[in-house]
Amino acid sequence: MSIPVIRRTVNFHPNIWGDRFINNISKDKFLFIYYNMIINLLMQYFMVVAYNFEREIEEALEHIYATYNDNNDVDDDLYNVSLRFRLLRQQGFKISCDVFNKFKDEDGQFKESMTSNVEGMLAFYEATHLRVHGEDILDDALEFTTTHLKSTAYPTNNPLAAQITCALKQPLHKGIPRLKARKYIAVYEQDDSHNKDLLKLSKLDFNLVLSLQKEELSSIIRWWRDLDFARKLPFARDRVVECYFWIMSVYFEPQYSLARKILTKVLTLTSVIDDIYDAYGTLEELEPFTEAIKRWDISSIDQLPDYMQICYRALLGVFEAADEELAKQGRSYRVTYAKDAMKLLARAYFDEAKWFFQKHIPTMEEYMNLTLRTSAYPMLTIVSLLGMGDIVTKEAFDWSFTNPKIIIASSIIGRLVDDIRTHKFEQERGHVATAVECYMKQHGVSEQVAYDELNKQVVDAWKDINEECIRPTAFPMSLLMRVLNLTRVIDVVYKERDDYTFVGEEMKDDVASDSISPVPILY
Repeated sequence: MSIPVIRRTVNFHPNIWGDRFINNISKDKFLFIYYNMIINLLMQYFMVVAYNFEREIEEALEHIYATYNDNNDVDDDLYNVSLRFRLLRQQGFKISCDVFNKFKDEDGQFKESMTSNVEGMLAFYEATHLRVHGEDILDDALEFTTTHLKSTAYPTNNPLAAQITCALKQPLHKGIPRLKARKYIAVYEQDDSHNKDLLKLSKLDFNLVLSLQKEELSSIIRWWRDLDFARKLPFARDRVVECYFWIMSVYFEPQYSLARKILTKVLTLTSVIDDIYDAYGTLEELEPFTEAIKRWDISSIDQLPDYMQICYRALLGVFEAADEELAKQGRSYRVTYAKDAMKLLARAYFDEAKWFFQKHIPTMEEYMNLTLRTSAYPMLTIVSLLGMGDIVTKEAFDWSFTNPKIIIASSIIGRLVDDIRTHKFEQERGHVATAVECYMKQHGVSEQVAYDELNKQVVDAWKDINEECIRPTAFPMSLLMRVLNLTRVIDVVYKERDDYTFVGEEMKDDVASDSISPVPILY
């Protein structure tokens, strides 16, 4: 008589989107063609949509940077100084934060008179999030501006009030660019001085990309439904739409359509694989599963239980399809790197699973060494480069395997923010110790002290990312931006709670803004 297998399971809620992204695709194709035609007409004399005008923006900022030191001495307007600093710093220009010393009094404190300039305070607040290590003035400024902006009384119908509320929750630097763009379109429209043609071009461009997104997402959902994981692997999270939102946040530009499709499918399967290691699989099943992924050979499938065979076959299929697409471009070598990254991730998942079954609570050093791999961000970063075209070189893939500081920092943020938001639920359902438990045990401190310390590490990791984006950079900013955007998604999706596992109203609103509802256009 066989002994029944005892498994850890969680009743994750099912997919909440139904057929919403399958319908009306023909209409969206028509809109795509229409929007594209109008945009091309407007762009003959207007230059505004950022990703279409990277060269022009770069030239403009280079000019500002060239005259930055001269302006430094004469411009005492808090808004201008803060905006100029943020724009230059986020573009990677190496500029000093000393420019903000002029806003301190003789006692070294920020002048209280600044607080009446609410627009300037908001710009100063946004600038502080570009800070790097050693910039104490910006650390102080963040506390100063946050305190005063929270106490600022503004009529709720004032556009600046909405901007302050939004910024305090999600500063520009840590937000998802496309979501921020949509919100800014609404703010700009309420500005009486707005340019109508400029506004229309921005809306049309947003809707153009939206139409492309719907077509991509429909294709991905059809692939997902053909796999029938919701029925065959009901223990796993069914989050294909949320995964697409995640990857759209990494790169929304139309030219990265192939890259988005590949990375979304890989992320969706990684979510399932994570649930296999994290909740459903037994240690006796996980060992051959890990070995099968290491061998990457369909002949290994017979050694796996049925549910793992389903996942394994899908995993090999996604990478095979990516290989076929990239082979047409003479770039199939890239898939080898992606496979190696997935193998490393599976091995890390297995090592973590062993900790759970052995009831081992590691030291923080042990935990962080392993968790930088189990965060999945090193693998996702590498896979994000597969379909990006000529700007990615073999050297970029080699670099990504050397544990560069920016990828380590992104992984730290991804792991620690996730742990802080989810550790109580994880421990209730039966899960390996998170960073919270590890820190509490090692240092003999309370949960709140652990939270505070881990949040400090997150702040430091953001500073590492900011430093790595200052010129000269290891690789073009267009590549580093994928790491930055992956990190931004964590800050958005896990801001208050785990909005991926338990999809809440905020995630629904973000997906609607990003992938469902076009921006209204009045003709």
